[in-house]
Amino acid sequence: MKARGAASRHPELRIRRPLVRPSADAVRVLHLVRGLPRHVLLLGACLVVLCVARVWLRLETVNLGYELSSARQMQLRLEHERQELQVEIATLRDPARIADIARRRLGMADPEKGQVVVLP
Repeated sequence: MKARGAASRHPELRIRRPLVRPSADAVRVLHLVRGLPRHVLLLGACLVVLCVARVWLRLETVNLGYELSSARQMQLRLEHERQELQVEIATLRDPARIADIARRRLGMADPEKGQVVVLP
């Protein structure tokens, strides 16, 4: 009996139609509010992609800087080695050194008169 009395004291209210028609602006605002989480997520995703791209570009710049520094050091080392080799070549091609090796190691002597033949 208690249940019947409670049901009669508080009858269930049902609204079959809205009391006031929503205006066009209210409908527009409602659509904007419903789509807001999607827009926020899309904007957030774009922001994350841009941040990742910025970090990646910065890391590439730093890596290229290191590679450039290594290439410059190698270039300087190779130029120094080239200069040393040119000095060594000049030393080895010295006519006095070649004549000294010919006399000492090979037992050669300067040509005497009549030993030199000039070809036409």
